[in-house]
Amino acid sequence: MKLIIFGATGTVGKHVVNQALEQGYDVTAFCRDKRKLSDVKNKKLQYFEGDVFNKKDVSEAIKGKEAVIIVLGSGKSRKSSVRSFGTKNIIEAMEKNNVKRLICQSTLGTGESNNNLNFFWKYIMFGWFLKQVFLDHELQEKYVRASSLDWTIVKPSAFTDGEKTEEYLHGFPSSLKSLKLKISRADVADFILKQLRTNMYMLKSPGVSH
Repeated sequence: MKLIIFGATGTVGKHVVNQALEQGYDVTAFCRDKRKLSDVKNKKLQYFEGDVFNKKDVSEAIKGKEAVIIVLGSGKSRKSSVRSFGTKNIIEAMEKNNVKRLICQSTLGTGESNNNLNFFWKYIMFGWFLKQVFLDHELQEKYVRASSLDWTIVKPSAFTDGEKTEEYLHGFPSSLKSLKLKISRADVADFILKQLRTNMYMLKSPGVSH
């Protein structure tokens, strides 16, 4: 399968790239600067240097692909609209190029999953400190849900730098309050890639957490 990964040089994106290559996928990493992935050597890895805000770049990169993975991040900025605006451009390009399968990483806390959060995450982090990031994720999800694509929105809890364990909860109800609200970036990547081999969460938005 030919994949393209948007946000490939990010903290989750690098795990997605490496695990996808380990699993034998043909991977295109969409990034502004391919030097950020210079440590990854694999004949199945190609690069497309471009800007997700540029519709022409995005459309050209998506041509001929079979699935798209979005793990866009805003870096150190807490006021960026890269997730929503970039995802909108990606969706338009997918529909234009007849590429249907989309897996988009958002965050636990949007929509009904807000009930899974504790006071700290609900009111301090997403209610104040990361409010703009949270709103950008909500707009991103709105675009995905309104599309004609075969989408899955993955909602991880707070990231850690732990190892890939494949031992995590997913698809849990919004009423579940006992979550640790942490998950390793490696496990997030694992769950994202597993969605390429199943329709279990097609047109759904599962949470992922310990």
